[in-house]
Amino acid sequence: MLSVDSQTLADLLSKASSGRFGLDKANQIQQTAKNSFGIVLASSSFALIIRQYLEQLKSLESSIAAFDAEIARLMDNFDTKLETITGVGKTLAAVIFSEIGGDIKKFSSVPKLVAYAGLYPKSRQSGESKTDGRISKRGSPYLRRAIWLAANVAAFKDPAISVFYQKKRSEGKDHLTAIGHVCHKMLAIIFAVLRDNKTYVPASTS
Repeated sequence: MLSVDSQTLADLLSKASSGRFGLDKANQIQQTAKNSFGIVLASSSFALIIRQYLEQLKSLESSIAAFDAEIARLMDNFDTKLETITGVGKTLAAVIFSEIGGDIKKFSSVPKLVAYAGLYPKSRQSGESKTDGRISKRGSPYLRRAIWLAANVAAFKDPAISVFYQKKRSEGKDHLTAIGHVCHKMLAIIFAVLRDNKTYVPASTS
């Protein structure tokens, strides 16, 4: 660890944490390593192991980039307009399109699509039936994860969806529950985009 370049470690941390950690954290880790008795005694061995891990991660990143490029190439053959939706890039568009099966007509309504994704609320019995906001986790786990990832981006980057998310938060709902509601809205958008084959345009908040 001690002989690993700080910037190399910082770049790795940044990628692994989606930008949350960087050079400061890398320096902190290296300083901790300097004060660790075990690591000091076998610093060359630990440095070799760290360098090997770094090389493996670089190789995996290269493979992921290659797969993403191939997915993008294949998606160019389909005119889905899914990528115009905030939070949906080529890879997530490919997951959504393939999990839906390429034909939105299989679903007669948005609730049917929501159920297929397993994103309808779990029911909880306490005198009378009511929901607790948690998702059922039935249906397609791949579609559900893709929608969840897209929703977490759209909740902060799409003007209208961000307003919707903040409204849910102001109602006292925690982040995960509010994102669950955003997922429903995202599925409604996806349903309309695929049904009409039209570019998504965020609704005006003015």
